[in-house]
Amino acid sequence: MNLTLEAPRLTAHDRCDRCGAQAYVKVLLEAGGELMFCAHHARAHQDALQGVASEVIDETERLHAKPVPVED
Repeated sequence: MNLTLEAPRLTAHDRCDRCGAQAYVKVLLEAGGELMFCAHHARAHQDALQGVASEVIDETERLHAKPVPVED
């Protein structure tokens, strides 16, 4: 059996730490902890975050994707 692990998906419940909009970027910090940003604030703080991030999960491509139908 092949298992493919993916980074956790951000949901509508995940909010930008800067403005409260839906988060599309999650930054895991080298010192521990995490920050979440909307696409706008992720771009605005991108340079500063590169120096302190151990991992960046960027799902901004979902902003232009077609919605996936929800199964009942």
